[in-house]
Amino acid sequence: MKPNLLDVDNVSKTFAGRGLFSRRMKRAVRNVSFSLDADRPEVFTIIGESGSGKSTLASIILNTARPTGGSIRFEGRDVAHIRSRRDRVAFMSRVQAIFQNPFDAFNPLKPVDRYLYTAAEVFSGCRTKEARETRVDDALHKVGLSLAEVSGRFPHEMSGGQLQRIAIARALVSSPSLIVADEPVSMIDASLRMTVINLFRMLRDDLGVSIIYITHDLATAYYISDRLIIMQTGEVVEAGDARQVLAAPRHPYSIRLREAVLSVDGAWRGTGLDAEAIQPSLR
Repeated sequence: MKPNLLDVDNVSKTFAGRGLFSRRMKRAVRNVSFSLDADRPEVFTIIGESGSGKSTLASIILNTARPTGGSIRFEGRDVAHIRSRRDRVAFMSRVQAIFQNPFDAFNPLKPVDRYLYTAAEVFSGCRTKEARETRVDDALHKVGLSLAEVSGRFPHEMSGGQLQRIAIARALVSSPSLIVADEPVSMIDASLRMTVINLFRMLRDDLGVSIIYITHDLATAYYISDRLIIMQTGEVVEAGDARQVLAAPRHPYSIRLREAVLSVDGAWRGTGLDAEAIQPSLR
């Protein structure tokens, strides 16, 4: 039987309290579980406000933090057992990350194409210049850019929207099966958010890549998600089909989140998304 793409099994994460003599412990993530099917690419969204534990959970999935309870299995293998450099490179080629601020993802003193070439060499094994250029140009075309547009350019010469698309292209260079996107549109101008959001839909539909989309933005979550979980203080308070949950949330916390976003006329505040256009079931 083929294993799932990802199994998050009863994962918890506890941090020691601040202060030299503090004995208090903080549970940032509490007993979270969900799975992604290897044969059914989807956008799985984790929703929560600051401090809900969603970014800590993302770090555990990416194997940059270890859980204090439970396990993460990627394609059947416990990621906690990935220790050698070879295994880490293999894991990172299959599981890529996109972060909140695209300007923090690139060194301002280096041209952005160097990051793409490095990804092509390290994660895709492209040893020749021609192979790297072909791989990079192909990834850039998938996000609506080209190598000619970005070659030799530095981060300050590009917009936030362009840099985030380049970050997505860098993730695509290795042909991943899973991308973890942590608040990927929150630092982008509202007029450009849908460009990036629609790229994620393309990755799912055309390339078969599953996306873990982490956000506090219910409007984009409604638009893009297949399934979701809503987290509060480290725990999952609601889970299920995205449109069903966001159209008629049951948990008091989920209801408060929805009411905080919807304005009196039914528009989604601060997102550039029209409630009438994307969610007729809420009318």
